[in-house]
Amino acid sequence: MKPIKLNVKTKNQNYPIFIGSNLINNISNILKNNFINFNKCLIIIDENIPKKIVSIIKKSLKKKDISILFFKANEKNKNIKIIHQILELMLKKNFSRDDCLISIGGGITGDISGFAASQFKRGLKFINIPTTLLAQVDSSVGGKTGVNTKYGKNLIGSFYQPNLVISDVIFLKTLPKREIICGYGEILKHSLISNKTFFNFLTKNYLKILNLRSPFINKAIYESCKIKKNIVEKDEKENELRKILNFGHTFAHAFEASLNYSKKLNHGEAVILGMNTALNFSFKNKFLKNNDYKLIINHIKNHNLPSSLNKFFSIKDLKKILTFMLADKKNDSGVISLVLLKKIGMPFINKNYTKKKILKFLRDELNN
Repeated sequence: MKPIKLNVKTKNQNYPIFIGSNLINNISNILKNNFINFNKCLIIIDENIPKKIVSIIKKSLKKKDISILFFKANEKNKNIKIIHQILELMLKKNFSRDDCLISIGGGITGDISGFAASQFKRGLKFINIPTTLLAQVDSSVGGKTGVNTKYGKNLIGSFYQPNLVISDVIFLKTLPKREIICGYGEILKHSLISNKTFFNFLTKNYLKILNLRSPFINKAIYESCKIKKNIVEKDEKENELRKILNFGHTFAHAFEASLNYSKKLNHGEAVILGMNTALNFSFKNKFLKNNDYKLIINHIKNHNLPSSLNKFFSIKDLKKILTFMLADKKNDSGVISLVLLKKIGMPFINKNYTKKKILKFLRDELNN
């Protein structure tokens, strides 16, 4: 099946996203055809990537001066120390701005690689090869990079667009089902904030997508990337419109941080749980009509996606969750901003929620 190409055009960068199968065998030609030239490259690779795939990529780049750094990708290692390590390595090897940093891994690997690329001599070439469904449909598109701190998630970072994204579905075949579901959460989010037709496609073809059947998985990735691309092109630096991409995320990031980024709840699962919470908030505050509410909630529950706060939290966790929600970088002056839904394809941002109102809502959710 011929790869799909999607072009992202922002104020600072124009770059292609390639979506297809077995693209890693053809990296050199993709680089050549898109006029991306460099001599040296540092490849940052998630240590869980199968060695066979790493060998294929190295062979495809055999004419380049390659350095490799294997990275243990988890939220705790997504910190400023790894950035210093990457920068030190490139400085030691005398990289220039005409050289390249390549990320091969999921969203965490892409985030730290993109941030390091943005900091080195104020920016060098960056290629993102996302290997998880979550990264292919979300974090690899749009140029958000960053690291976590003890104060919250992604509070130190930059906007830095890549020169090229290669989304090869061959990587997805190595993932456990739980990781596929994580990526599906972001695909579902994109449909809810933009496109009811796409939501209906997901409802009809959910199992085919989860089983990575072609062309259903390719279409799901493409449509999801296209929705995000259209938003990013209009608002690259998240001044207003791009904030709708955070539907469910204010809750989700607080849930993750409250659990200290444990494996009990990974990012994609937290996003689904956060969207479910935001949907309940939208419905209970009479923003979201009953028909669309039931359609979405049934979609989540019928496919056994995370939907119950009680499974992960108790009343004693509420103050901790609220503390992390208040630290969210999208808030202003002690009130909490939430992305909510009026109907499928019609999100909106409300910036007026007090601690008291959110606390009462979350307590009611846990008591249900």
